[in-house]
Amino acid sequence: MLESLLRGASHLGISLTTEQLRQFQLYYQELVAWNRRVNLTAITAYEEVQTRHFLDSLTAIAVIREAPWAAGDFSLIDVGTGGGLPGIPLKIALKQARALLVDSVAKKTAFVQHAIVALGLEHTEVATGRAEALAHQPPHRQGFELALCRAVSRLATDAELTLPFLRTGGLAVIYKKGGIQQELSQAGRAIETLGGRTREVRQIDLEGLEKHCLVILEKVADTPSRFPRRAGVPQKRPIS
Repeated sequence: MLESLLRGASHLGISLTTEQLRQFQLYYQELVAWNRRVNLTAITAYEEVQTRHFLDSLTAIAVIREAPWAAGDFSLIDVGTGGGLPGIPLKIALKQARALLVDSVAKKTAFVQHAIVALGLEHTEVATGRAEALAHQPPHRQGFELALCRAVSRLATDAELTLPFLRTGGLAVIYKKGGIQQELSQAGRAIETLGGRTREVRQIDLEGLEKHCLVILEKVADTPSRFPRRAGVPQKRPIS
């Protein structure tokens, strides 16, 4: 059961317990069952979900472990979680983290809430709404050590949707694939304007994820109060 996940996790230096494997198996079953009536993912084959969803989500763990706040009671936000990715796999692996999973589509957050209960995940909450609005609300604004964004938009947009949620010293981990040099160049001003800096681009060395990478942004200053801009604007008119 979950052989691909086990192999990949071992390669990443992650040891999964029997209970965590049970949670991943149940998550797969619930994801596929709900996907028949709610559009959560185009990837449903057992092996593909293990690699392209579960392992891809877990690639951020090495980055997280290196952070000075990771050993304590840190909080994370998953912006545009969809069917709970990468937030749920990371919460399974990182029991100590407090998590908020955000999506603007109520049918998707209904599934995420169901999955959290079914898997018995503690200290995990769900919010239905636009990140652009939530990032202006206390305690969400500058209230997290870690922000995650997977398969959402261009890097400049992703930065505007994540950096306002971070405390100074926090990290935004943006999941990307393919060539991103042009995106990085175009996003430089946006990242700086939002109080961040590009710390690293980490390539993923895993079978099935060879073209994937993580763009790691560090929060180095407060985000100006006018950001993020109103819903839809960060995607239509990225900061440039």
